[in-house]
Amino acid sequence: MIRNRVIILFLVGSLSLFLTGAAFSQNLEFEVKKGVEFAVHDGVPLLGDLYVPKAPGKYPAIVAAHGGGWQIGNPSTYQYWGPYLAKRGYVLFAVTYRLVKPGQKTYPEAVHDVRAAVQFIKHRAAEFKVDADRVVLMGDSAGAQIASLVALAGDLPKFSGAYKTDPYSSLSTKVRAVVGIYGVYDMAAQWNHDQVHRPRDQITEKFIGTTPMDDRQLFFDASPISYTTLANNKTAFFLVWGTEDDIVDVKTQSEAFLLTLKQARFTVRTAVVQAAPHFWMWDPIEEPESHCAFLAPRLLRFLGFVLR
Repeated sequence: MIRNRVIILFLVGSLSLFLTGAAFSQNLEFEVKKGVEFAVHDGVPLLGDLYVPKAPGKYPAIVAAHGGGWQIGNPSTYQYWGPYLAKRGYVLFAVTYRLVKPGQKTYPEAVHDVRAAVQFIKHRAAEFKVDADRVVLMGDSAGAQIASLVALAGDLPKFSGAYKTDPYSSLSTKVRAVVGIYGVYDMAAQWNHDQVHRPRDQITEKFIGTTPMDDRQLFFDASPISYTTLANNKTAFFLVWGTEDDIVDVKTQSEAFLLTLKQARFTVRTAVVQAAPHFWMWDPIEEPESHCAFLAPRLLRFLGFVLR
């Protein structure tokens, strides 16, 4: 009896490895649609780059928000990830959001923009071959903050309903999972870090439009770590960071966020990238020694697990 159970477990494990390997090695043809408009907010057109497998099907979708301190960046951060994931049976939608300009904050406006991207991809699911029940948010650095906030708090009154003219404004922004790469999850902690490490570029102040001394509630509300509660733990998380990050402090951001996720019983996995600094998500995945090459198979394994 025990021997039979061992054989069955071995066969199941072997099948799982086979299926995982097959997913990793797929090479589907795909198409790219650049500059897809998903919303117009306050007169600003919001665009994204869409990577879709050509074969018929209902594919999981990943909405990706770029990093850049809330003030620079664009969807080209994901120019290698789009093809890589589309070849393996995922739709990737790399999107823009409104960026900080001198004297002009963009919180919560940027959150509204990424919310709209999630709603858009769900609303147009049939057209883009998307399985609306298998949507993931992904972001790096500032993009990880926005993506995590949308996933955890996007349906709360403080973030929902700002743009009722969007044809999909009633749709939920709940997603199956979030992939956060070297992200900012506690805005007050980042503000404290920046006082020493980047005193000439107060990125959280620029984004939120004030300081913690003037309005700590805003910093709390803008922090994904504030929403890691038992009620929210149906969303899985994959947290990625580098050991040599000098822009975002790992201990007060990714590691602190990880702890609160575990306390609230989230499904959470991690990938720690040795010798990786900040800002490397646009590196070619095909380069064997790149940080992206290290992340790629681990990302696929996570997606395969949470989207099964």
